[in-house]
Formats: sequence, C-alpha cells, structure tokens
Amino acid sequence: MEFVNSSTPRYECLLFDLDDTLYPFSSGLSDACTNNIIEFMVQKLGIDEEGVVELNDILYKKHGTTMAGLKAVGYEFDNDEYHSYVHGRLPYENLKPDPVLRNLLLSLPFRKLVFSNGDEVHVTKALKRLDIEDCFERIINFETLNPKIHDSCVADYLIENPVICKPAEIAFKKAFDIAQLNPYTTLFFDDSTRNIQTGKSVGLHTVLVGKSEKIDGSDYALESIHNMKDAFPELWSECNNNNESETIVYASQISIETSVQA
Repeated sequence: MEFVNSSTPRYECLLFDLDDTLYPFSSGLSDACTNNIIEFMVQKLGIDEEGVVELNDILYKKHGTTMAGLKAVGYEFDNDEYHSYVHGRLPYENLKPDPVLRNLLLSLPFRKLVFSNGDEVHVTKALKRLDIEDCFERIINFETLNPKIHDSCVADYLIENPVICKPAEIAFKKAFDIAQLNPYTTLFFDDSTRNIQTGKSVGLHTVLVGKSEKIDGSDYALESIHNMKDAFPELWSECNNNNESETIVYASQISIETSVQA
C-alpha cells in the first residue's frame, strides 16, 4: 500500500496508543503489569528469580515487549494464558470514566483508532472502564497484528521475531494496511519514545504523551491527552470550517431551487 506525502499536513485520522496514553501512568496499571510479567517468568517459566528483573528489562528493550522477547529467545507458552496472567489481575478499578476525554473524542469527526500491543480483552476492558469504547472506529491489538494464520508476507520476520508488536516497523505497516490508513494524514499519540520514533520514520505525525518536551522523532508533546484541544485547535477549527462550508453550499442550493420555482 503506497501513500503520497503532502507538504501541508491535513489530518484525516487520529491513531491512539492505549496504556499510559489514554489514561495516565499514575493509574498504577503499568507497574502492576510489570510485576505480573516478572511473576509469570518465575512461576510459569522457571526463570531464576535473582536475574529476572534484569532479563525482563533486556527483553523489553530489545524486542518491544517482554512477551515478544521471551518467544524470540525460545520460551514456549500459550499466548492467552500469558495475557490472562499478566493483564487479568490488573487493578482496572483504578480506571474511572473520563467524560473530558470522551467529549473531546466525540467532538472530532475524524477517523479515530486505537493501536495497542495489548490483547483484545485488556484493551476492551480498559476502554470500557474509561467509558470511551464507542469513540473509536476500530481497535488494532495483539490479535489483529498476530492472527492465527500463516501470513507469507511476514514469514521471514517471524522466524526471528515470533510476535509482531510496536515499535517494530512491520507492526505499523500492518496497522496501516489493515485499517487503510495514510500515515501522512494521521496524527499518532503514544507515550513510548521508541514507538514515536518508529511512527515518525514511517510517515506519521507524532505526539509524545505524558511529557512536556519534545524528543527526537516527536512533532509535538502533551503532558496529558486532555490537552489535545489546546495543542491542536486547528482540528476543531477545521470541523467548524467544514460545517460552515456545508451550510453555505446547502443555503445556496435552497436559494437556487427557490428562484427556479418562483
């Protein structure tokens, strides 16, 4: 799928990461997730407790997620069992309905999608807790990127990397293809520096969430997703301009029809 770059970006789609992006890091879910991953490595895979924290960090940094790293170095386990163990015990009660974010999302008529490394159950549960599950056209998650079928176009990649996930470039390209997205007209929100940098390299307009200063690869930085309207007033201005244009066209049509009938 090929796209034409434009020197003057006009956004047609908003692409959002979920964890620590659509809700804050202070929720405690990320820390709990890390603890659950380490516990899974020790209890289910028999990894030495003494070096498990360091191994988790190495695998995460090298492969994008610890799960992807474990698979890549030869550990075998059921994906659903892993996700159930790691995500099933998260403190979802810490996530509360977010009417501010909901109103922001619903006020924008652009395409809106979630792009997460998380499994479907986790992503759906988190979005429902935030009361924003119906604000998105589509969710691209672990199962979307890793269907239980043989995909010849990624076979070579899967030999060394059994799991497709951000920040791998192939994950972004699969997401573009699945959702028919043009990266050059898409605004991408994520809290991960690595994801932002890959996103930028494949053509996305990038927004680093959870930070006040931009980094290499980010076009913008937001301390909170709630600051979206302050950072991108043109999104709402464009909506208003489009509505005004439609009103003018409609009014002109009515005027012409009235004149003809007279």
